[in-house]
Amino acid sequence: MQVHQNILETIGNTPLVKINRIAKDLPCEVFAKVETVNPGNSIKDRMALKMIEDAEKSGALKPGGTIVEGTSGNTGMGLAIAAVIKGYKCIFTTTDKQSKEKVDALKAFGAEVIVCPTDVEPEDPRSYYSVSSRLAKEIPNAWKPNQYDNLSNSQAHYEQTGPEIWKQTDGKITHLVVGVGTGGTICGAGKYLKEQNPDIQILGIDTFGSVFKKYKETGIFDKNEIYPYITEGIGEDFLPVNVDFNVIDHFEKVTDKDAAIMTRRIPREEGIFAGNSAGAAMAGLLQMSGKFKHGDMVVVIFHDHGTRYLGKMFNDDWMRDRGFLPSAPKAIALDLVQKHRHLPLVTVNQSETCEQAFAKMQKYDISQIPVLDERKQFVGALEDADLYAALVKNRELLQEPVQRVMRQSFPIVGYSETIDHVSSLINKDNNAVLMMDLGGNWHIITRYDVIGAFSE
Repeated sequence: MQVHQNILETIGNTPLVKINRIAKDLPCEVFAKVETVNPGNSIKDRMALKMIEDAEKSGALKPGGTIVEGTSGNTGMGLAIAAVIKGYKCIFTTTDKQSKEKVDALKAFGAEVIVCPTDVEPEDPRSYYSVSSRLAKEIPNAWKPNQYDNLSNSQAHYEQTGPEIWKQTDGKITHLVVGVGTGGTICGAGKYLKEQNPDIQILGIDTFGSVFKKYKETGIFDKNEIYPYITEGIGEDFLPVNVDFNVIDHFEKVTDKDAAIMTRRIPREEGIFAGNSAGAAMAGLLQMSGKFKHGDMVVVIFHDHGTRYLGKMFNDDWMRDRGFLPSAPKAIALDLVQKHRHLPLVTVNQSETCEQAFAKMQKYDISQIPVLDERKQFVGALEDADLYAALVKNRELLQEPVQRVMRQSFPIVGYSETIDHVSSLINKDNNAVLMMDLGGNWHIITRYDVIGAFSE
């Protein structure tokens, strides 16, 4: 039987998939190392298990212990999965810029998650680094993996990811493109690949607001480079021990917008549901097109799964709010009737009595009703306020035809008229307009429909 004894045995041996449409204008071949098929849907499963196993061997992590770590979500997921199998508790700190999906996923495995502010210095006691360190000291039998400075992180990729890529490409890889956060993936895999062929170029993807690129190029740690950014999983405001700048040949910075837009392109053009760091890596790869030539084989790491970003990069409203997508088209008349589009228009014939019209208004809980003649043409409109005022003066009007008290017919607008035009026709003398939809059905648009559109 081809079976596994537990889920941890399924980590690694992820596929290498050719990128076709997005890379069609490049002279080289591009392949994605799709790490989403790991049990935690990210590459972090590899190093999470390695850190735990090494800690168990060293005695740093004891049976029944509590794992405390600062994580953007993916490392936490890998740790949480391993903790379930091995019998540990987990407490994770993360930042408020991380997607809600990531936090909820960690909780699904029984972990406790503490959300900390993003826009604070790493040394600030409120930062997710500081909070995790404090908890690790305060909680009995606790262990902090410290993925940034724990060299088991890069060692996992030296032992697994690098050899897999070398074998899958038959040693033909010329460039490795990786988003750099903790540095474990790029430096571990990159070190192994350079040992096989020193000519392989290791290209790191950085983000604006991070210190990596300038430090690599100048040796200067510039705090003026640091500011909040949206892209998840890459870039840092400090220098993790796992980032070996001697392994990385070049850093390419990618904007939040370009990373987010590319994140959406990957599933639509390649059918691979990858996350934000994959978008940044692919955007950076295209920016570096001049570094590649015919015959090159470029491997890019797709770190995690797109489901972690459904409320962010894959949400149109979220993208528009940040200026990453054009503003939504302005509402038209057809949009204003969506909530009652399935309902037939309630009308009254001009020969019907006011009492009959009033009964319809009560039945359907409406305050205005269009009036038709025998040819089914709109000839007037009846308002509840008009009817009430008339009946106060003369109760006998209840038995009179509607045409005795109706006002002029509601204006008619086309279904494509703008909301501004529709609202200009609704005033104190005219409480609604009429519109025919694409199927030939009539609808009424009231001031409440317009107010509802403005409030959305």
